Amino acid sequence: MKRLIILGGSDGTISSFRAARRLGLGTICVDLRADAPGAREADEFLHLSTRDVDAVTSALRGRDDVVGVHAPGTDINLPSLVELAGRLGLPCGLSDAVLRVSTDKAYFREVCARLGLAGPAYVSGTAGEVARDAARLAFPVIVKPVDSGSSRGIAVCASPAELPGAAAAAAEVSPSSTVIVEELVTGRDLCGEAFLRDGRVALLGLSDRVVEAPQVVAIGHDMSPRDDALTAEVTRQLELVCAEVGYTDGPVNLDLFVTCDGVVLIEMGARLGGNGMGEALGLMYGVDTVSAAVQLAVGERPDLTPRWTRHAAVRMMRAGAAGTLVALDGLAEATALPGVADVVVTARPGEPVVPYTECRAKLGYVLASGATAGELAATLAAVDDLIRVRVDAG
Repeated sequence: MKRLIILGGSDGTISSFRAARRLGLGTICVDLRADAPGAREADEFLHLSTRDVDAVTSALRGRDDVVGVHAPGTDINLPSLVELAGRLGLPCGLSDAVLRVSTDKAYFREVCARLGLAGPAYVSGTAGEVARDAARLAFPVIVKPVDSGSSRGIAVCASPAELPGAAAAAAEVSPSSTVIVEELVTGRDLCGEAFLRDGRVALLGLSDRVVEAPQVVAIGHDMSPRDDALTAEVTRQLELVCAEVGYTDGPVNLDLFVTCDGVVLIEMGARLGGNGMGEALGLMYGVDTVSAAVQLAVGERPDLTPRWTRHAAVRMMRAGAAGTLVALDGLAEATALPGVADVVVTARPGEPVVPYTECRAKLGYVLASGATAGELAATLAAVDDLIRVRVDAG
């Protein structure tokens, strides 16, 4: 059986392991965590760091059954993907420029500026350099590591006095110890998922984050058809950026704002989005986007022809208190609901859980779609009534 290497075993990789299985591929999971959710889905497990390319290459060199390498759900493993594909002679659609634009937020801003696209004023460098140079920016500003994911190390500063501490915290979680400080963009905050074919956007889904006060972390996303003007402008900007860095085929995950002056792209990654976003794009158009990304990883050309346009949503399953997970009740009933496409569980009874204050604390997620926003909302309400999280708080 042909095998696909999947770098990382986070919950964002689960759908890719399952898609590979649907396509008749065996899978090899590479992760330092033996208990990673994705590792349970794999046919083989390499207990190695995804960043230790030498060790992964040594473990896999000479195998004639390995036909591709894939890194869904996070930008962190993209550098290893490119290096490993080169060493093992595997397909790879990521140029050095695509890799850099996906993993360096400051470089993304450079590319957008070169293309004449709107964007915030910014400075980048070490913690000390940005604390000094950001004085010329208009406050408030947002401070971020240039190359870290999962919203780690991000802070909003209302004044220059707050910058040194925020910059130091961001540098601490940056692999390169590099920070970017941007003038804060305000407007409608959207997430995007797209799939390119021959340099053109074949599929595009824009979603609103669903937040439940007092927390600010998204408990879900609502992806829906947008007006033609917005869709056309996001498509135009995304195609310009991708053409500039030489990215022609594959998935794209992006963040953007719709302001009073127009669309502002904030960042992008040339990979499937995590937290069910890649799957949601597929539900919106009736295309198996996760399988399409796997096919590209092994050098095949997927069919991206839309079958319909629907509303799609993701909702996180989460614990309300710290403790030990006892059970997730109602999963079978929720899965059987019309409109529910899948219920992906990432935590097992007996495992420790914590309140949902960051995305990686989720217990799983529900994927649903509907012909209308009202139909989808009714399905999500029914799911909410059925699924119950039981935690032993000790």
